[in-house]
Amino acid sequence: MKKLTLLALAAALSTSALAAPETFTIDGSHTLPRFEYSHFGYSQQLSRFDKASGTITLDRAAKTGAVDVTIDTTSVNTGFPLFNQHIQGEDFLSTAQYPTATYKSTKVNFDGDKPASVEGNLTLKGVTKPVTLTIVSSHCMPHPMLKKDACGATATAKVKRTDFNMGKYAPYVGDDVTITIPVEAIKM
Repeated sequence: MKKLTLLALAAALSTSALAAPETFTIDGSHTLPRFEYSHFGYSQQLSRFDKASGTITLDRAAKTGAVDVTIDTTSVNTGFPLFNQHIQGEDFLSTAQYPTATYKSTKVNFDGDKPASVEGNLTLKGVTKPVTLTIVSSHCMPHPMLKKDACGATATAKVKRTDFNMGKYAPYVGDDVTITIPVEAIKM
């Protein structure tokens, strides 16, 4: 009877170990959030931020997780230095006063074994709004070069510039902005 109890206890402990949350540190060299908007209807403009950091926590067995991302808004990259300064100005990102944007999850939703969406709060230019990121791809495996577990994903959302006090030139310069976050993270 004691052996059976010990085996049951060992099985229970090993199951709980499998369900332990794993925390990953965002790899800033492979996490470059982008934003896209209509420019007077002529074209879709695409820009990015060159500096992002944070953590992702996943408990795949329990189908839960957390996302905490900080974007350095002074790292905005439009491909043109003068336009970078324009976007950093008070009419848009106002980076002198708000040098970072953050996204903090409130819930990670799974579809089967993979995360499908993240509900959370985006804080941009001092304004916080709920934003749901739709995960269009995700993958976890041992990183072939770093020899550590790693996870990556691409997530998208649509927001309105005017919701974040950045409505200059709307509606001529599109109010709808598509945010895409390609993220790679290494297990801590």
